Amino acid sequence: MPSLMPKIFKRFPFVSLLCLALGSGVTEESVAAASPKAEFKTNLGSFVIELYPDKAPKTVANFIQYVDEGFYAGTTFHRVISNFMIQGGGHLANLDRKPTRGPIEIESKNGLKNDAGWVAMARTSAPNSASSQFFINVVNNDGLNHPNPDGHGYTVFGKVVSGMDVVERIRKSPTGSAGGMRDVPTTAIVIESAKMLKP
Repeated sequence: MPSLMPKIFKRFPFVSLLCLALGSGVTEESVAAASPKAEFKTNLGSFVIELYPDKAPKTVANFIQYVDEGFYAGTTFHRVISNFMIQGGGHLANLDRKPTRGPIEIESKNGLKNDAGWVAMARTSAPNSASSQFFINVVNNDGLNHPNPDGHGYTVFGKVVSGMDVVERIRKSPTGSAGGMRDVPTTAIVIESAKMLKP
């Protein structure tokens, strides 16, 4: 599969200068403001995810491509576990799975942690199986950090920097079983739109 990195460098040229900036004495905090951000609007409110391409370049490029293609519009948070995480980005309101591109390589050894408010890629038991689905940790999930729980961990690539109150509302949503799945919100939590914010 061709690399997605040229696209992210073209759209966010600051990313290609990140290492040079850090090497010249500029602090990581001073470039954080330039990190790409994605806004998700749901029927329960909006939240913003800051992305870290310096830590998970392939994952971030993949995520941005899904956002730019409008893929997430109409998908839901189909798995909500109040003391664990909220997962979305792959199923429609009727729980049909939305077709995706091929999976991407895992990048879980990047030092980012599955702490509350941080965003990671969902995957199957196969390490290199993540595609479009992501989850937001609502507690500190140390058991998902590399090499836990299966020798691979889960790739963290962003953090909710605005709208954690919305994440909390989603977390507290009543759930049940539907379509052969557990922990499904009894009232669909729909992603109405997702877009990249201008730097």
